This record gives sequence, structure tokens and C-alpha cells, in this order.
Amino acid sequence: MRGFRAGRAIAAGALALAAVLGAGGWAADTQTPLTGPPPGSAAWTADTSLGLPLPDPATAAPGRVASFFAELTRQQQDALAARHPLVVGNLDGAPVELRYRANALALAAERARELALAADPARTPQDHAAARTRAERYRTLLEGGRQVLAFDPRGRGQVAEVYGDLAAARRTAVIVPGSDIDLLDFDRTADPYGTPAGMARALYEATGRQTAVIAWAGYTTPVGLGLDAATEDLARAGADRLSRLLDGLAAATRPRTPPTLYCHSYGSVVCGLARPTPARASGVVVLGSPGMGVGSAAELDPDVPLWATARNGSDWIGDVPKVRLLGLGHGADPTAPGFGARPLPATGSHGHTGYFAPGTASLAAYAAVALGRA
Repeated sequence: MRGFRAGRAIAAGALALAAVLGAGGWAADTQTPLTGPPPGSAAWTADTSLGLPLPDPATAAPGRVASFFAELTRQQQDALAARHPLVVGNLDGAPVELRYRANALALAAERARELALAADPARTPQDHAAARTRAERYRTLLEGGRQVLAFDPRGRGQVAEVYGDLAAARRTAVIVPGSDIDLLDFDRTADPYGTPAGMARALYEATGRQTAVIAWAGYTTPVGLGLDAATEDLARAGADRLSRLLDGLAAATRPRTPPTLYCHSYGSVVCGLARPTPARASGVVVLGSPGMGVGSAAELDPDVPLWATARNGSDWIGDVPKVRLLGLGHGADPTAPGFGARPLPATGSHGHTGYFAPGTASLAAYAAVALGRA
């Protein structure tokens, strides 16, 4: 009997992998998660210009960072942002408005660097094209007073953008995206509601602009459908970064209520593994979920409400078995009655990325949750 059960487990694990790979094709380029402190941290910690040690980005808790900046004058804060824009712009716990200013400086500097690479005769035509693409992305992020909360050009790049006023909004929300999202795919015109920026804009408008929404592309996501998408390594690294983001928001903005998390696809694994507490989140909403890395809602904090969006009939994620065996798969289906999540409707939505489309029952429900009316 034991051998039979082991055989069933192996078969189920193989089925989970085959289903994930078969849904969209094999992706062989396994990703290495971006971890650790922001770029430029060594120069930051060596800076003695203020006559006092600066908090180490690798070890200082966001609360410590917030206390440090609270003791500085506006001129001292701006001087640090000018000297270390990539550190200040990514430092959870630093004042939000200061991070916006720092990231604008970092984006401008990186755009100039990419334009220089695009004109470098020693580079290949492919290098030139890639540099022009990134320079154009940086240009768009610098336009129109966009509020960039985080910007890291390393690897595929990471970014977070705020819609609304984090300081004044009564309630806040964070969009946690799934696979194939990075700096270049953070906000695209094709499939807009499949991107964190498109989801955030839709939610912001659906709440009557009463909720400040963060579009967070702040972790290394899987590319395509392969082992990265079928396993939890990237999600675990993302969960650590998400937890730090939430701690930083609490320290820097002191919100009336913590944010509600909206976790799409693989992002729901990130949210599940983060196991948010009431101090970090006022609720979690999952949509297009392959599982949350847990067997049921009972494994999560009972004081953080969990909602699961009904899966529409054209969402391919429904073809992925909800198992978690031999390191493959992400656990039980959050939409199943026995999982323990509160149900949300999906009427009017289409496909894997259509849940935030205007006019859908799902977006209306998300707005109600964000406003505390669910």
C-alpha cells in the first residue's frame, strides 16, 4: 500500500509539472532571485558626511530606517538622496516622498547611461537595441509626475509605482503580480489588465480614487511556464521582499489600516508564503491562483481575511492540478469550498488576466474589499 501511495504521489507530481509546462510551453531560462540590499549600498554605508552612521540596508529594520530619517532635516534627506539615489529610492522605511525624488534621480541617471550605451560603437546592434528599449522605459517612468516607490535596474529590473496619495488615503492596496512581470513588462499597452500597473490603475479608479494603490513588481518572477513556475523558490524570495515592503509602509506612512493585498497567479503563492499578519495586511485577495503554497486557509493568519476569486471558464490556470508534491505544485485550490476562503465573483471576466477589466463583477468586488465594504 505504501508503494502504491508513493507511486500516486510521484504520478501526481509529474502530472502537475506536465500540466504547467503543457499550458504554455517550456521555459528553460531558470531565474536567480534578486535578493539583498539595493545597489550602491557599500558606498552608502561608507558615507560619513552627516557625522553619524547610516542604517545598513542589509540589516536595518524598516522601523529603524524610519526613525533615522525622522531625525534628519529636509536638506539632509535630499543630500542623501542625491548622493545615493538607488539606495534611498529602494530603502523600505524611508519617507515616501523622498523615495519618489530619489527614484526620479536614479531613473534619469540610468537613462543617460543607457543612451550612452546605445551610441557606443564598441557595442553590438543587439546591445544598442536593448539599451534604447530600457532608455525608453526609463523615459516613460519619468514623465507626468509618476510616483515611483522603487526602482532597481539590475537583472530584468524591478519597479513599484503608487497611484494616489499614500499619506492621505484612508485605505491602501498592493498588487502582487505573477509570472513574466519585470521592469519592461510592468506596464504594457497589450493586455493592460495583466500587468501590475494596469491592475492598480483599474482598482484606483474603481474605488473612486479613494484607495491608494501600489503596483509592485518588486520580486523576480518566473519567465514562461517551467520549473520556476511549478516550484516555490522564487515565491519564497518574493515573500521576504513583500514582507519588508509592508513593514516599510507601516513604518513610513503609519496608515489607519494596513494594505489589502491583491495577488494574481504566481503572486498568490508569494502572498501565501508571506503569511501576512494583521500588522502587515488587512486582507488578501487571490485571483487566477495556482494555489497559495498551503493546504488550506487554516494555515494562514485567521485575523487576516482571505478572499478567492471564482475562476472564469477561459482561465487556463484551471487546467493546472492543485497539488503540492515532491517540490512541485502550489497546494490546494483557494476557490474550493473546503479551502476556507471567502468567495468573490468573476462574472464578465475573460482569460487569465481579465479579472481587473472595467465592468467585471470581480473588479467591483475588489473595490468593495479595498474600501472595507465587503
